[in-house]
Amino acid sequence: MKNGILKIVTAVLLLLTGSQLAFMDPGAGFFRQRIPPGFPAPVYDFKNNPVTKDGFELGKRLFYDGKIAGDGQTACASCHQQFAAFADFEHVFSHGALNRFTSRNAPPLFNLAWHKEFHADGAINHIEWQPLAPLTGHNEMNNTIEEVIGTLQNDITYKKIFKKAFGTETIESKHILYALTQFTGSLVSADSRYDRVKAGKDRFTEWEEQGYRLFLSRCAECHTEPLFTDLKYHNIGLPVDSFLNDYGRMVVTGEKEDSLKFKTPSLRNITRTEPYMHDGRFWGLSTAINHWQTLSLSDSTASSILRGGSVLDKQEIRYLVSFLYTLTDTTFLTDKRFADPIPGNLIHAPFR
Repeated sequence: MKNGILKIVTAVLLLLTGSQLAFMDPGAGFFRQRIPPGFPAPVYDFKNNPVTKDGFELGKRLFYDGKIAGDGQTACASCHQQFAAFADFEHVFSHGALNRFTSRNAPPLFNLAWHKEFHADGAINHIEWQPLAPLTGHNEMNNTIEEVIGTLQNDITYKKIFKKAFGTETIESKHILYALTQFTGSLVSADSRYDRVKAGKDRFTEWEEQGYRLFLSRCAECHTEPLFTDLKYHNIGLPVDSFLNDYGRMVVTGEKEDSLKFKTPSLRNITRTEPYMHDGRFWGLSTAINHWQTLSLSDSTASSILRGGSVLDKQEIRYLVSFLYTLTDTTFLTDKRFADPIPGNLIHAPFR
C-alpha cells in the first residue's frame, strides 16, 4: 500500500514538474532523463550511467569545487556560471588556474546530452570524456587526473559521498567522469517563452512574431529548432585573429576545407551569454547580427549557406532581437537544483 501511494505521488510530481528531473523508480532512486516535447532523441541516454540522486549531487559538488584544480581554487563553475546559462558572464576569455587566460570564449552548458561533439572545434566526441580537457588544460584547471583522484581520496567527506553514489570509497577516474556527466548532462533548458508559445501556453508580441518570421527565413537553417543549432561546423566569414591564430575545426581534422569552421552555437539563452563568437569578439546582439550585414560574400571564404539575402533594416533587427529574447529560460537560470551546494564557496573570487 505504501509503495502504491508513493508511485501515485511520484506520477503526480512528474506531471507538475515537467521542467525538473523526476524520479523514475522511487525505490532505486534513479532519475528519468528529461526529453522536452519536440526534442529529438538524445545522443547520450545515460544507459550505462544511470542518474541517481547521490550521483547527481556528487557531480554538482565536483563542478563547483575548486579543490580539484591544480591551484586548489579554480572550479568548473569559475568559467560556467548558472545565471549566465553556465557560460562566463561578460568575459571574452576566462581566468584559469594561476590566473592564466583561456584561448576561447567559454561556451554555455545546457542540452549537452544532444551533442555528439564538444568544444567549438569538436575536439571531444563524448560527453563523459569532456571534463578531462578542462581538468588537465594548463590554462584552465591545470591538474592531472591522478592528482584529482589523490585529492579526493584524501578527503573523508568525498569518500563517503563516492561510497553512496558508486558503492565504493576507492575513487576511480570513471566515477569522477560519470558523476560530472550526471550533473552536466542533466542541465536541460527548454522552458523559455518561446517554448511556452510553442506549447500553446503563451503568445508572441507583434515584434516577437515579426522577429520569429525573420528568424525562420534567415537564421533557422543553421540555428535549427528546437536546439537552435544544427550541431555542424561553418565558416561564417570571421577573419582569423592574428594573435590567437585559431583555425577551428581544421586543427582537429587536418583538412584544409575545415579552416575557420566553428560549431554553430545554440541561440537558447543568447541574451545571457555575451560576448559572442568563439573568441568573444562581438558585444551585444545587434553588433553580432550586423556581422552578417557587413559580410562581403563576393570575396569571402564563408560557407555558401550564408550567401544571398537582403540586408536587414534597423527595424527588422529590432524585431529579430525581440524574438531572441524569448529564448531566455529564466527557470533554468534560477533552478536551485543546479546551484552551488558548497556553503560559503568563493569560487575564484579574487580574480572576478
